[in-house]
Amino acid sequence: MVLRKAGTAAAAAGVVAIGFVGLVTVGTYAASGTPQQSANRAGLSRGTVPAAYQGPIEQWGSLCPEISPPMLAAQLYQESGFDPGARSGVGAQGMAQFMPATWATYGTDGNNDGRKDVWDPFDAIASAATFDCALAKDVAGVPGDRQANVLAAYNAGPYAVTKYNGIPPYRETQGYVRNIQAMARSFTAPTAPVEVSQQSAGAIYFAQTKLGTPYLWGGEGLPSQNGRFDCSGLTQAAYASVGITLPRVANDQWYAGPHPSRDQLRPGDLVFWATDLSDPRSIHHVGIYVGGGYMIDAPHTGAVIRYDKIDTKEYIGATRVTTDGAQALPGRNADGSITAPSRPGDPAPAAPAAPAPATPAPAALTAPDPSSTASRPAGSAAARPTPTGPGQNSAKS
Repeated sequence: MVLRKAGTAAAAAGVVAIGFVGLVTVGTYAASGTPQQSANRAGLSRGTVPAAYQGPIEQWGSLCPEISPPMLAAQLYQESGFDPGARSGVGAQGMAQFMPATWATYGTDGNNDGRKDVWDPFDAIASAATFDCALAKDVAGVPGDRQANVLAAYNAGPYAVTKYNGIPPYRETQGYVRNIQAMARSFTAPTAPVEVSQQSAGAIYFAQTKLGTPYLWGGEGLPSQNGRFDCSGLTQAAYASVGITLPRVANDQWYAGPHPSRDQLRPGDLVFWATDLSDPRSIHHVGIYVGGGYMIDAPHTGAVIRYDKIDTKEYIGATRVTTDGAQALPGRNADGSITAPSRPGDPAPAAPAAPAPATPAPAALTAPDPSSTASRPAGSAAARPTPTGPGQNSAKS
C-alpha cells in the first residue's frame, strides 16, 4: 500500500497538534446532527458498491416495499463481498450464495440475456431481491418490522417467523437481522448530518502516541514487530483501544459505519483511498482524520506514522465508525473469502470446493498490501433456506 502523492505535512504537524484535544472534543460533541435512520426507500451511498452493480441493486432493491437498495447491498456484501464467483463449502453459489435447489425456483434473468445463470452477478442480484420479496409474502401476516421479518425468514425460514410471530429466538437469526440492518446504514446515502462518534477522541489519542513509528507491511503493532504498523493495522489498533473491533483490512473497514461527505468530516473519521473511485474493492489505504484537511496514517515502506493531507486524487471517501457498524461486518477466512453468516441448523462445511466458472463480472482489482482484500477471493457463505408456506417446516436446499 502506497499513499500516492500525499505530502508528509511535517510543517503542519505542529499546527494540527496544538490544542488538539480541544479540537477533537468540539468536533466530537458539538458538530453533530441527528442519528441517520434507515428507510426502505433510501438510496445507496456513493462508492459503497462497485459501479457496475449500483444500477441493478437500486433497481431490484425496490422490487417490493419490504426491501431497499441498501438492505440488498448489505446482504450481497455479507454473503460474498460482491464476488460473483463465490462458492461455499456447502455448495452455495455466486454473489448471492444460492443453493442449486433454491436457484431452480427463484433464479431470475436479471439482464435479459435469455439465461438464468447463478454465476452472472446481474442475475444473482435480481434473484436475491426476488427471493426476499417471496419471503415477504410468506410472512406478510406477521406483526412488527416487515423488513426485519423478511431478514429473519431469509436466515431461519418463513415457518420459524410465523411460528414465533416475529423474529425467532435463535441467536444466529437475531444476529443476522441486527447485522444486516446495521450494515445497511453503511450503504445508505446520508440525508442528514451523520451522528458523531464518542470514541473518536480516544482513537486519535492512540494514533498520536505512535507518531514517528516506522511503517511495517502487515504490521499490527505486535511486540514481535517492534510495535510497528501498516495503515489498517494502525486504524484497527486505534479503535481497539476504545473498545471497537475493526476488521484487519482497509476495504472491510470502509463498511464500519455511515459515510459523511467531505464537508462533514469530523476528527476520528476513517478516510480512504482507492485506485478506482468507482469500485470500493480497490481501496488500498486508510488513515484517521484529525481535522483541518489532515490525517494520521502509516503511509508506506520507508516512511513513519505521520500527519498527511487527505485531499489527493485517489481519495474515495470517509467512514464514521460505529460500534454497531463494526460488529455487523463479516469475517474472512484464511484465503481471504467472506465468512458465511451462520444459520440455525447449518451443517458443517465440506472441503473447499473447486473454483467457480468464469463470470462476466469485472475482475477484482489487485493491491500489493495486506490492508486491501482486493487481490483475495471472496465467498464461502452458508446454505440458503428455501421459503415454504406458513405452517410448514422450512428446509435447507
